[in-house]
Amino acid sequence: MPRAKAKTAAAKRARNGKLHAVVLAGGAGERFWPASRRARPKPFLEVLKGESLLEATLSRARRLAAKDCVWTVCGSEHGRAMRAESGLPANRVLIEPMRRNTAMAVAFVAQRIAAEDPEAVLAILPADHHIPDSIAFTRAIRQAAAAARDFEVLVTLGVKPTRPDTGYGYIQPGSRVGNPAAGLRQVRRFVEKPDAARAKRYLRQGGYLWNAGIFVWKARSILEELETWAPDIHRALAPIRKSPKRTPRAALESAYRRAPSLPIDVAVLEPSRRVWTLPVDFRWSDVGTWESLADELGVAPGRGRVIAGETVIDDVGGNLIWAGKRPVVLLGVEGLAVVDTEDALLVVKLDQSSRVREVVAELKARGREDVT
Repeated sequence: MPRAKAKTAAAKRARNGKLHAVVLAGGAGERFWPASRRARPKPFLEVLKGESLLEATLSRARRLAAKDCVWTVCGSEHGRAMRAESGLPANRVLIEPMRRNTAMAVAFVAQRIAAEDPEAVLAILPADHHIPDSIAFTRAIRQAAAAARDFEVLVTLGVKPTRPDTGYGYIQPGSRVGNPAAGLRQVRRFVEKPDAARAKRYLRQGGYLWNAGIFVWKARSILEELETWAPDIHRALAPIRKSPKRTPRAALESAYRRAPSLPIDVAVLEPSRRVWTLPVDFRWSDVGTWESLADELGVAPGRGRVIAGETVIDDVGGNLIWAGKRPVVLLGVEGLAVVDTEDALLVVKLDQSSRVREVVAELKARGREDVT
């Protein structure tokens, strides 16, 4: 290739930036208690197909991005485990000094990546989702990345609802935008975790999507929108902007202490006018509750599943069992999750399992940090 053409091609690649896959693993997974704990939260648990949710997410990330473009963000208590289990270089595992929800995590990693690759496109992937069809997932992310790069918009993946779930945010899509073949839609509005009646109405009338919490945008675009819609987070980023590639620990802690704790959806996506959605039809679950895990494992009336341990009798079936060292016997009951660990036992109706977070809050209020 002539030298002038080579320079032009290199400049074009630099202008376009690379696709970086960012795995967010800072959540506590409280609705998965008592299996999920602060020391080993939900992403590290082997709940499906003999691999952890984190391992499965990293496998999808590596399909999307080059070896040096896969990142994770996690809390300080999980830094060592993350480095060991992810196999990523230390400089690709970003450690948050304290929890400040997803807006600050996204801001931190976007600032860090932009310092290396100013035109980078980021795919933000929660560490605890279950997506069996990796090929369809990769195709969707690449479509979203093209839109994020070409139109400088924020893209969220929207999943067609299969039940009136009140634990998810909903998206109302608007008009078609971008490349007609991609099927992208402008977001008309977000509805955060509607009540049961409204969720049933959305499912019945159609046209609404679950907000999957999987986002694609340019690092520069999300930093611009954070400055506009979340100025407190933008100001808190000042120490990181000053030395983004190697922020001193004290400066990073100062930034996080100043930052408000906000989800990225609330901080930016809901007020922003640059948000598109890509409707997808592949199977997806955030495996957020014992009920959603039961759905993924095919638990149904008369058909139960044992994740671990020994179940001596489950005469009716339709239960999800995570046993420990003790044998479990279930007689005449169905629709339950039974989770037995060394120091705690949970028995809950599957359709009430979203309330497990209330249990964790109560234990913390009682000072029972030993079992959380």
